[in-house]
Amino acid sequence: MTFPRINLHIHSNFSDGKNSIEQIIKKSLTLKLDYIAITDHFTDSWKSWVSKLKDNINIDEYLNTISNCQNYLNRNNKKLTLFKGIEIDLSSTEGFIKKYIEPERFNIILFEYLENFEVVGFLRNIIQFWKRYLKPLNEFPILGLAHFDPSYFFHGNIDILINFFKENNIYFEFNSSYSQYYSLQNKLFFEKLKENNIPVAIGCDSHDISNLDNIDEPLEMIKYYNLENNFQKLINNLKLL
Repeated sequence: MTFPRINLHIHSNFSDGKNSIEQIIKKSLTLKLDYIAITDHFTDSWKSWVSKLKDNINIDEYLNTISNCQNYLNRNNKKLTLFKGIEIDLSSTEGFIKKYIEPERFNIILFEYLENFEVVGFLRNIIQFWKRYLKPLNEFPILGLAHFDPSYFFHGNIDILINFFKENNIYFEFNSSYSQYYSLQNKLFFEKLKENNIPVAIGCDSHDISNLDNIDEPLEMIKYYNLENNFQKLINNLKLL
């Protein structure tokens, strides 16, 4: 299969990235990327210093900046597709997430620090809260896991985790900045993803435009684990946005 060039995990200077969103767009066009997502940090945890997205004013500015770039790409018939994303720290407080995150405003929501079944319960509660008020659900964003380490769950019932992914259409990110998480020691996990047709994506966790296209190794590992159909499922979901 021939796949589009994708990086769905990019940070700008709205959090701890070095570059503006406009600079990221310019470089992505030069690199001939097909799909990118700006996914700046959202957190009130110990690492709250990394992000400006702490209130509605800054979140509005962030989303408006992305919208302006989307309009530029559309007006000029550029082949790059830009998505509005955010990366939610799951060690944030429940009230903070529920107060400021309106899921229908985003195309992609990433979650970081899913490290035990207690946090799975926390995330399930957040998703259920969003789905109760968001009708119709066709406005619901694509959900993914940022740099998720499968080994945290190998001493529990991994099928519970896989079923949670399946129920909520949550994708696994092959992240080139965390290549250890798709190493062979996690082969069983990837067999489960294939068996259950869980979507997979590529993200570079880019904090600088110098590594926006570090996508070759993740794609090779997707092919190694025979997850091409899972990747195609993710691409099909992106095309529906």
